[in-house]
Amino acid sequence: MSESVPESHPFMPPPNPSTLHVKRIGPTLLPDRTRVLMRPFSPTTDDIARRMAARVMTLPDEQVTRLLEQVLAEFADRHEGLEALFDRRFAQVLMYLDPEAQPSPERQRLIGAYFSHEYSPESAALFNPSMVPHPDQTGLSRGAMRFILSLRATGEGHISSVTFRMGTISAQHRITLAPAVPLSSEPERVPNAAYAKGLFALKLQEVGVQNDFCRRVLDQLHDDFTLKELRAVVVASGLTADTTDATATRAARGILLLAESNYEVSFAPGSRVSQRVLFPSAPSQSNGIEDARFVRFRHEDGRYTYYATYTAYDGKITLPQLLETSDFIHFKFSTLNGPAVQNKGMALFPRKINGQFVMLSRQDDENILLMRSDNIHFWSAPQLLLPPAQPWEFVKIGNCGSPLETEAGWLVLTHGVGAMRKYCLGACLLDLNDPSRVIGRLAEPLLCPNEAEREGYVPNVVYTCGAMLQGRELIIPYAMSDYATSFATVSLDDLLAAMR
Repeated sequence: MSESVPESHPFMPPPNPSTLHVKRIGPTLLPDRTRVLMRPFSPTTDDIARRMAARVMTLPDEQVTRLLEQVLAEFADRHEGLEALFDRRFAQVLMYLDPEAQPSPERQRLIGAYFSHEYSPESAALFNPSMVPHPDQTGLSRGAMRFILSLRATGEGHISSVTFRMGTISAQHRITLAPAVPLSSEPERVPNAAYAKGLFALKLQEVGVQNDFCRRVLDQLHDDFTLKELRAVVVASGLTADTTDATATRAARGILLLAESNYEVSFAPGSRVSQRVLFPSAPSQSNGIEDARFVRFRHEDGRYTYYATYTAYDGKITLPQLLETSDFIHFKFSTLNGPAVQNKGMALFPRKINGQFVMLSRQDDENILLMRSDNIHFWSAPQLLLPPAQPWEFVKIGNCGSPLETEAGWLVLTHGVGAMRKYCLGACLLDLNDPSRVIGRLAEPLLCPNEAEREGYVPNVVYTCGAMLQGRELIIPYAMSDYATSFATVSLDDLLAAMR
């Protein structure tokens, strides 16, 4: 692997003894405001944008050269391929120029710079981690494991994105993290990502926009089609700005919105894990991609896919959605559908059980529920699994990531909310063949915020979106008061015994 592994971060929270001997081992990840993305800057109106572009067009050539040199000198060491990024941004704002304009390459890049800005995705917080085995486990010492850690990064405007770190766990359960690469990057949209017509039609029906107009559009598409082909058919179907058919107009918007919310992206193959940032780009997630719960899912043929359920937030509505990848380079975003796709906290089991996908959820904002489905994209009929029972979870209870398979049952980490909205971690055990049957549960919290962890963006909270087993040890990455992230471990055997 190309990323070296340094010594652990020197800060270590003080120990917090527990009957289960939970060990806080570090290292601690703090938000780093120096890690920046180059993001599109859009003026408040199109008229302002046109005037901005016109002002740059009036500059003499020598001044264009001088200004571009100044921008490159100031920002080139903060972004990889800065000139190419400016070129790409210019292509996006070409509409604001006079159709007869023929700016030079230098002037195009300068215009791209005026329509760009920097964003620090983790300037406010770096929290709610999820941990899975890395796809590549080669070159490790005996008993060691390489992992990928996903994190919720929050910056200006409380916009959340997904960022990643890579690390190793030694045979002695010591965690080291590869240094974060300073140059962050976003993926590019896959231009010709294909949509499966059958699944797309089912999703349209679920969201209530399947009508004659939709059927006419779908009838003209192949079994697999692209967004470009879909847009062309919508336009060719007679929908224009002057269309008076409100039903058709609503259907067309619904078709395109659904397509834009199901998309694929790819990072450069040579990019480092810690460079990669999944920033909101679909309408449903415009204000945040929150709390991704990653799981390595084993298919019935032995293949693995990494799925993540996450919460998409558009500023008003939160919806659980699905993310999938096999290599953490190419990612596919998909909408989830069905009457049970509500609220937050859906977590997928790491394999099918009795031929069905199984998911934990919390539609009622109080209890943990269980769902089964024949199709990973459609969920309904949740059943109550675990209500609050102990004082430290009287407000509500939820899952803390996908269940972990053990010989004793499915191990589920939970979070309970108690007095003063204090969050603690707990655990329960579900039957392997019938996960609707709870066979064990902790009466006392597994982990609560100590004095070093209770101050932050949201005080008095410990939280995780996914732990990992290494042999007979449970490795728990956890967030401290929605601000920073650290690690703890506990013996699996001790934990199972405490639940029995």
